[in-house]
Amino acid sequence: MTPALPLWVDLITAALVVLGALTSLVGAFGLVRLPTFFQRVHAPTLCTTVGAWSFSLATALQISFAHGQLFVHALLIGVFLSLTAPVTTVFLMRAAVFRARLAGEDMPPTVTGPRTPPST
Repeated sequence: MTPALPLWVDLITAALVVLGALTSLVGAFGLVRLPTFFQRVHAPTLCTTVGAWSFSLATALQISFAHGQLFVHALLIGVFLSLTAPVTTVFLMRAAVFRARLAGEDMPPTVTGPRTPPST
């Protein structure tokens, strides 16, 4: 059985869990309600990253105080989510832009400009 934790630890943990739940809910709401793929992809990426960090910090705080030593496993989950979510979003966005260009939709030009063979 774990010892009783101080009230302030429980309050901070509860606040972090509520913050994580609310930001995840906002991300899910944005995924459902925004009209285009390019708009829908931003809300879940940003909000769920913040939500995951909030849950990770709450877990690390609660377990660290309960066992008397720093619990970094939950923080590593937050780090990996923070690294992988933006990379996945970039790949999804690039694939969507590529498909839209193939379909003939009006898309902004590439950053590097049109590819032309070098003049000799």
